[in-house]
Amino acid sequence: MGKMIGYARLSIEEQNFDLQIDALKAAGCKYEDIYTDKVSGTKTTRKAMDKCLSVLDNGDTLIIWKLDRLGKSMSHLVSVVEDLKNRGVGFKSTQDGDIDTTTANGELVFNIFASFAQFERRLIQERTNAGLKAARARGMVGGRKKVLKNDPKVIAAKKMHEDKTMSIQDICIRLDISKATLYRYLKI
Repeated sequence: MGKMIGYARLSIEEQNFDLQIDALKAAGCKYEDIYTDKVSGTKTTRKAMDKCLSVLDNGDTLIIWKLDRLGKSMSHLVSVVEDLKNRGVGFKSTQDGDIDTTTANGELVFNIFASFAQFERRLIQERTNAGLKAARARGMVGGRKKVLKNDPKVIAAKKMHEDKTMSIQDICIRLDISKATLYRYLKI
């Protein structure tokens, strides 16, 4: 039998891992086999998750506290679990009922959950699109407010960039903007 490997994730505003780690240990994970990230669920880069997934071998089982701790979206979660299955790695969630892909029933339950989640996401998309269409019909326009070339941040960004004494990263930090925003400002 393979190892039980745990993964826990906290969103930025959550306080500590105790609840998740206790559940993972109760499910058979050793403390040294639990990987943790403190990052928003929507972020694509999760260092501990990437490390966790890379150490899993055929016969191992990935254990999580809840489904929303692993996937950034249902499609991402399904993709991760499918990859695990193809590698011979089991998957269990301690708080989501019978989700245990090492059993036929658990695999069925996971697939049903995945289908419902996909259905829910499509309903949200339809409602959002209907809301946007209704707003446009009322004359509302969405999107980012236009930034003008005389905006103080645009002027400062251009001066700092032309000066060549500061790196792109330093300019972004000083102005509290992203690199994409800086490059957008430079084009104005």
